[in-house]
Amino acid sequence: MLQELLTVVVAVGSAGVVYVAAAARVVKQYERGVVLRFGRLAGDVRAPGFTMIVPLVDRLNKVNMQIVTMPVPAQEGITRDNVTVRVDAVVYFRVIDAANALIKVEDYKFAVSQMAQTSLRSIIGKSDLDDLLSNREQLNQGLELMIDSPAVGWGVQVDRVEIKDVSLPDTMKRSMARQAEADRERRARIINADAELQASKKLAEAAQQMQDTPSALQLRLLQTIVAVAAEKNSTLVLPFPVELLRFLERADQPQEHPADK
Repeated sequence: MLQELLTVVVAVGSAGVVYVAAAARVVKQYERGVVLRFGRLAGDVRAPGFTMIVPLVDRLNKVNMQIVTMPVPAQEGITRDNVTVRVDAVVYFRVIDAANALIKVEDYKFAVSQMAQTSLRSIIGKSDLDDLLSNREQLNQGLELMIDSPAVGWGVQVDRVEIKDVSLPDTMKRSMARQAEADRERRARIINADAELQASKKLAEAAQQMQDTPSALQLRLLQTIVAVAAEKNSTLVLPFPVELLRFLERADQPQEHPADK
């Protein structure tokens, strides 16, 4: 009798071990478990850690809750100002409702990818080339809103969308390069003209000052001579102004004293 009882206990224990091994599941920290019982949603979403299901009746589906980085393939389109471009982007999203992500959409990653490509094409057609090149922050926000609106019903939240690169035709690149070069040349000419204007004003002030003070002209002449004489391979031709000759003539003439009159 005792032997039969021990046999029953061992059998029950073995059956229990087999049941626990078949029913035991572990949900990781970054996952959530969705249980389908006979194909229908059973209970709440299972939290991370150890959990039990009914073998052969329940099916535990694990849904990753981490942020997914999905590159959007380059889309070719025509902008509002009739320029053909190729634009690619990247989408950052995550699952916020594991049950909806599993039940309401067949493959939420594929759905988000297709929606991102469609929205990117739409953004290209509604934008100008200058907006794609310099106003990307606003376009990113609009693209994020277009993708996030249907994704919320799938249990997915779009965190951020970034336009990565805008590829232009070679002809457009050359045209933009010529435009930038012409703009830089225009600014250079304006700067040179402004410098000439300021220099002419200063020269006019200097000429007026020299006219009021003739000796300043002589000092300037001597400074020019010194600057030119510093060059070893130069021939210096020095013109003497008439005023200097007259000054020398007056210096050579003897001065009359009052006692001689």
